[in-house]
Amino acid sequence: MIRETNRHFSFDWITIIIFMMLVGFGWLNIVSASHIGETVDYFDFSQAYGKQLMFIGLTLGLIVIILAIEAKFYERFASVIYVVSMLSLVGLFIFGKNVNGATSWYGIGGMTLQPSEFAKAATALAVAKYVSDLQTDIRRFPDQIKTFIIILIPAFLILLQNDAGSTIVYGAFFFVLYREGLPKIYLTLAVSVLCISIFSLKFGPIITSILAAGVVFTQYFISKKKPVILQPILITLLAVVMSVGVHFFYDSVLQPHQKDRISLWLRLEKDPAKLAEMRRDILYNLYESEKAISSGGIGGRGFLEGTRTTGKFVPEQHTDYIFSTVGEEWGFVGSAMVVILFVLLMLRILHLAELQKSQFSRVYGYSVASIMFLHFMINIGMVMGLIPTIGIPLPFFSYGGSGLWGFTILLFIFIKLDSNRINEW
Repeated sequence: MIRETNRHFSFDWITIIIFMMLVGFGWLNIVSASHIGETVDYFDFSQAYGKQLMFIGLTLGLIVIILAIEAKFYERFASVIYVVSMLSLVGLFIFGKNVNGATSWYGIGGMTLQPSEFAKAATALAVAKYVSDLQTDIRRFPDQIKTFIIILIPAFLILLQNDAGSTIVYGAFFFVLYREGLPKIYLTLAVSVLCISIFSLKFGPIITSILAAGVVFTQYFISKKKPVILQPILITLLAVVMSVGVHFFYDSVLQPHQKDRISLWLRLEKDPAKLAEMRRDILYNLYESEKAISSGGIGGRGFLEGTRTTGKFVPEQHTDYIFSTVGEEWGFVGSAMVVILFVLLMLRILHLAELQKSQFSRVYGYSVASIMFLHFMINIGMVMGLIPTIGIPLPFFSYGGSGLWGFTILLFIFIKLDSNRINEW
């Protein structure tokens, strides 16, 4: 480690305090989701809450190390950190441990370590390093391709491990690049692909193609500055190919459980018997989660008093469905407080990112906020049934050492970069 001397630092304590509040409140909910009505021994390391307490203790040491390292270290060695992280993902195909159908963990003694949780920080550093390079202009197509490759490599490796939830998180970098000058055409393409995909699955390729052609040619005829007629024709053909491709991907590439989740979300299944079976098997977690949240009312049932939580009605409640514990035991007030804390944290990070003097620090700060936003939005949306079920943790709340350490590294590297702002010229 390289220590900085004769420099002035000012850590952003607002961010640190919000982090501590989220971690502390998250641990209380893990206690609730893990106990079964007996007297709680908070230092029982055979229980999930005891293990999480140990992870939190180790997190404090990790924070000290991150803040002790020279701020410029993260920029100088961003490429090295990225390569090491990618090698750790590749190594899973040889030494990885399969858990719940995903080969995403290394078994170390009696513990497991999930490198994909650390790859997010490594990718954020690599993207910040490349985008902030003097030779890089994100408005140029070659530089855009190189940036996309940096992002897609970890996403592809994680997808091969059968961890689709963690793969989706890499879409967060779109917000970062858009802030740095990525052309608006990519936003149009992203929205178009999403709409075509949903319409194609819901209404079929033919109707979707007709609707796409209608939108494209209407835009062409009302436009004051008309492009050549070949352009709307090519766009329409591309929409047709995409619509057919979506159906092929859905039918031939997705796993059965992934298709079932999308089918339920879009209400594609017409057979009542099959629909009832899918609801019973796939939506059980969601139904129980919604019941737990609704039973909390305004003020909640109280700490350790949630009957559905204590009764273990919601599977995996201490991990992906931890927010249902918040809803039952702390009610609308507690749930709103958690949402407000997350929103404040992300807004604070964005505010600090805009204050940075170096583009590297700004890009990294936006990456941190974007990754956390996507985790926050997907996890809470999933628990409340607003989006399809996707296995993705709630930052600082869900049980697990890898997740806690991964988000801590992601956040505190930015806190260190921000603390060095007064030393940058």
